[in-house]
Parts: sequence; structure tokens; C-alpha cells
Amino acid sequence: MGYRVAVVGATGAVGREILKTLEERKFPVDEIVALASPRSAGREVSFGDKVLKVQNLETFDFTGWDVGLFSPGGSVSAKYAPIAAAAGCVVIDNTSHFRMEPGVPLVVPEVNPNALKGMKRNIIANPNCSTIQMVVALKPLHDLFTLKRVVVATYQAVAGAGKAGMDELFAQTRGSFVNDPPAIEQFQKQIAFNCIPQIDRFMDDGATKEEWKMTVETRKILDPDISVIATCVRVPVFIGHSEAVVAEFEEPVDLERAREALREADGVILRDERVDGGYVTPTECVGEDATYVSRLRLDPTVPNGLAFWCVSDNLRKGAALNAVQIAETMVALDLLPKH
Repeated sequence: MGYRVAVVGATGAVGREILKTLEERKFPVDEIVALASPRSAGREVSFGDKVLKVQNLETFDFTGWDVGLFSPGGSVSAKYAPIAAAAGCVVIDNTSHFRMEPGVPLVVPEVNPNALKGMKRNIIANPNCSTIQMVVALKPLHDLFTLKRVVVATYQAVAGAGKAGMDELFAQTRGSFVNDPPAIEQFQKQIAFNCIPQIDRFMDDGATKEEWKMTVETRKILDPDISVIATCVRVPVFIGHSEAVVAEFEEPVDLERAREALREADGVILRDERVDGGYVTPTECVGEDATYVSRLRLDPTVPNGLAFWCVSDNLRKGAALNAVQIAETMVALDLLPKH
């Protein structure tokens, strides 16, 4: 016997990836339902060799369903996740709405699985995609040397803005070859052949909301004493986030011990060859589950510094895979009762 699983936002890029990941990883599904907005109700999505007809989230009764994997957008989760949770369905939410709320665990299974035991509201938050890959890479290093400060620059794919963002990059790229003026709708400026140093809105201190997320989420997941400053940049890549990370530690860093810890870490693949092409780029991580770490080297500008490059598929580990892994971890810890 398996679990009754509801996938909310099933017609979106992340929702479809969740369905694909559940099937690929053989999560014990006894029954599954695809949910979305009224305008998407009646559409069809795939789950393995099955075709699911999308049902209307607004009229759905979550009573008797075990787990809900949500990726419908923050305002929709804000309304319907508590409804599902009150009906006894454990919600794993991909939006940013619940991440910093007390009593809601913010979880990356390779990093802080025991935080799931602190769930008080039947809601678990999936971290921001850029945060997930960074803390997966930093966790084994933090365990060794005690992380003090992180400076990170991200190079984030347009898939982070959903299908509409990917469509805009495609349309602008194609249009550039026939001299069509770029239609700018999803991003603040032209994204084709360009980089945009703004993701989400600006806050009072000059940081963007995306940069703020990386700071507060890293502290909640890893350690509240860690200082983080991020510069988040949207780049003309369809799928796969990249990050240049400089970390400062409390204790002296031994490069070989750092390499060994990363080699052994769950969810990390170290590919660090000091030759042309001896690193992983975002196009190479698409469809992969791991966070890839490359360009590992000491930072001589601070007493205990280490720099590295990491890439990950933001639709998989940055969203769908992490959500499914949370559900798997709850099963392993006997925290996901069946109705």
C-alpha cells in the first residue's frame, strides 16, 4: 500500500517535473491527482504511462489525501496549503510564502532532515532553488571548518521564471536573427544575449528579494550565525543555475580534506580538474539530480577562505526533486502517516 498524493500546480514546469520525478524514483503512490487553477482544469498531464486529467484546485477536497506537493505560486499556496493541511494532508510547498514562518521546517534532505521532526502545522517549505544547491555544497564544508561568511554571485536560468521566462528568451533569441525588436514582458530588460542583475523586487537596503531569500534561508537551514551576501543575476540560459561561491570559515581550511568531504557528501558530485573544460557548466547538469562542484581553490584574501563554482538543474534539485526527497525522508522517518 502506498500514499495518496496530490500535485498542485500540475500544469506548470515544476509541477510536471514533480510528476516525472515521483514516477522515476518510484515513490510509493497508491493514488495520484493533478490539480491546477480552473482555467487549467480538464487539461491532461503525464504520470509515467498514465494520463491524468487535471482537476480544479478551488473545489477539491483534500480530506483523506496523505501528501500534497504544491508549486502553484505564492498567493495560491497561501490560500490552499492551510486548507489542505487542516484536512490532514501534509503539504510540501515550493513557493516562498511559508519559508520563514515559525513552525514550518525549511528543508534540504541532505542538509537538515531532522528539521522535519519540528513540523507543527502540516506544512513543510522547499527552499529557494539558488539556496538549495549552495547549502548542499556548503554543508560538508561547514561540518569540517565551521562556516562564518559567504559571498555568492548567482547566474540563474530563465526557467526560474517559469515557462513564460523560457518562452521570452527563445522568442528574443530567434527575433534577433531577423531584426525583430525584443518584446520585454517577463524580465526588466532584454534577456537574450544579456545579463540582468535583478531577480524579484528591490528591498529598502538595495538588495533584491531573491538575494534576501538566499541570506535568511541559508541561516535557517545551516546556522543562524552565518553571514551571507548575494548578488543574483538572470542569465540567458534555459535551465541550470550556476553560482560562484566564496566562503570564509572559523578554522583553517585544508584543501584535500575539503575535496574528500565533497566527494563523500550526499547530493554532491565533485568534478574539479585543473585543465581546459575540467568543470561542469549549466547545460551539462540538465536532467541530473546532483549539485556539481568545480573550481575548488583556496582564497588567499581572507584567513580561512575557499572558493568554488557549483551548478545544478533548478527545476530538479532546485524544486521538484527536493520536494520529492522531502516526502521520501518523511516516509523513512515515519513522519508521513497514511489515511
